[in-house]
Formats: sequence, structure tokens, C-alpha cells
Amino acid sequence: MMPRKELSGCSGKWRGKGGPGNRDMKVIENRALKIEEKMELQEIQLKEAKHIAEEADRKYEEVARKLVIIEGDLEHTAELAESHCRKMDEQIRLMDQNRKCLSAAEENYSQKEDKYEKEIMVLIDKLKEAETCAEFAERSVAKLEKTIDDLEDKLKCTKEEHLCTQRMLDQTLLGLNEM
Repeated sequence: MMPRKELSGCSGKWRGKGGPGNRDMKVIENRALKIEEKMELQEIQLKEAKHIAEEADRKYEEVARKLVIIEGDLEHTAELAESHCRKMDEQIRLMDQNRKCLSAAEENYSQKEDKYEKEIMVLIDKLKEAETCAEFAERSVAKLEKTIDDLEDKLKCTKEEHLCTQRMLDQTLLGLNEM
């Protein structure tokens, strides 16, 4: 790349001469100037592109680093989730076993409850029957006590009659013996 001064220095030599080459020189000089401007622009664009590329590389490395961290976190999270799932599966299995045991116990207790209810009904019937028998027995006892009282009264009367009769007999025997 030619510095600008050199080109302008060349054109200074030919300017004063005014030959046919002067026009060509101006065209060449203009082209060289445009090329130089284009090159400067391209150099600026190249610097910008390099800067953008460096920035992109830096961002790529940062993203790659973050990706490695995230992949590690993901793997750790997956392991934790798997461990948690195993624990939950074990808890579910234990709860299912517990539910089955409780269901069997419920069935057993339900059968016992039915049995006890039947026994209670039988005992209630026996109690009613016993109460009826007790009432009958109380009435019978009351009748028997009345009968006993009546018989005791009769016995007393009969004894008194017997005593009276015996006294009479004794008196009659005494009266007969005295005669």
C-alpha cells in the first residue's frame, strides 16, 4: 500500500508539464485514492470484524463454559431426581403394603364386629328372657309367700283348734276318770 504523500508527490511532478499523461495520471491517482480509501475502509471493517470475531469467540467460550456447568448441574439434578424417584417408589411400595395390611385388618375387624353384634343380639334376647323369667319368678314368689302366709295362718288356726280339741279331750278324759 502506498502512502498518500507519495501519490500526491508523483502528481506534483506531472502537473506542471500538462501532457497527455497528466489526465491519465489523474485518473490513476483518483483510482489509487479510491482504492486507498477502500483499503482503509476494509482495514477498519477488518478490525471491526476481528473485534466482532474475538467478541464472538469470547461469548462462545463463555457460553461453552456455562453449558458445561449447566450440563453438570443437569446431570446432578437428574441423579437427584432419579434418587428421589427411587425413594418415592419405595415409599409408594411401603404405603401400598401398609394399605393392604390395613385393608386386611379392616376386613378382620369388620367380621369381628359382625360377630360381636350377633353375640350382643343373642345376649339381649337372653337378657329379655331372663328378665321375663325373673318377673315370673317374682310373681311366683309373691304367690308362694301369700300361700305360705295363708298356710301358716291355717296351721296356726289348726294348731289352736287342735289345742282346744286336746284340752277338751283332756277335760273329758279327766271328767271320765273322775267319775
